[in-house]
Amino acid sequence: QVQLVESGGGLVQPGGSLRLSCAASGLTFSSYAMSWYRQAPGKERELVAVITSTGGSTNYADSVKGRFTISRDNTKNTVYLQMNSLKPGDTAVYYCNGARGLLYKYWGQGIQVTVSS
Repeated sequence: QVQLVESGGGLVQPGGSLRLSCAASGLTFSSYAMSWYRQAPGKERELVAVITSTGGSTNYADSVKGRFTISRDNTKNTVYLQMNSLKPGDTAVYYCNGARGLLYKYWGQGIQVTVSS
């Protein structure tokens, strides 16, 4: 029913850029706060960026602040993560998340981002 599908990942050199997209279906997208998480092998999943349902407010992990930008287009039911100045430490599986209140939370399948020379 509810699907969050990430795209745009891949291999990039340090200093490069990628834009991740997450297309949502089966939910009222404009009612959901959207987030990006990431998880590297052997590490805990961490919150990278959050955007409110209207796009009026964003928050970022300190490790990505100034380099990553989360945005959303509610007409396209899509949330984005623009990643600039990528570092090897950004290598992880990135997950799209949608949340509404405390009851509803959905996850995408995850997409690999590898930053390596």
